[in-house]
Amino acid sequence: MGPPGAGKGTQARFVADHFGVPAISTGDIFRANVSQGTPLGVEAKRYMDAGEYVPDEVTNRMVRDRIDEPDAEPGFLLDGYPRTLDQVGELDGMIKHTGHALDAAVVLTVDPEELVQRLLQRAQTDGRADDTEDVIRRRQEVYTEQTAPLIEVYRERGILVEVDGMGEVDEVTTRIFDALDVIPES
Repeated sequence: MGPPGAGKGTQARFVADHFGVPAISTGDIFRANVSQGTPLGVEAKRYMDAGEYVPDEVTNRMVRDRIDEPDAEPGFLLDGYPRTLDQVGELDGMIKHTGHALDAAVVLTVDPEELVQRLLQRAQTDGRADDTEDVIRRRQEVYTEQTAPLIEVYRERGILVEVDGMGEVDEVTTRIFDALDVIPES
């Protein structure tokens, strides 16, 4: 977890490879559907272009289908989910059904203005139309309103791992591995 631009997607790939599990990114799945013009993509694009979250019922269905796939049987890493308190409850039900358990909830912490600059830079280099400054700032507000409260939920469950997301990519990766390698698998 972490605000938009914190490096979740980048780090998710490294962590998933490290533990030999698939990285399941809701953002990647949404963007793939948008580029393919699927009904889900058309619906998701409306929300993404405004900097809003895609509705829970769409996101929940997509995640449920993905964690039921065979490659996720030994475990998985979720990137961008859950984002709301309601999604936490949905995820609890999903993993109870599949027999999985959450080992950790990693949150990357980054200075808010650094995030805006990272995302503006990414918009230029990656051509991401959804990363205008107004949309970036709105996404930060939505994160604070809707996702930041999840941090406390996972802290109360004793599985929250906070990692400084500032610095070079490899430095952040090392911090994450150091924090996760001491957690026993469930």
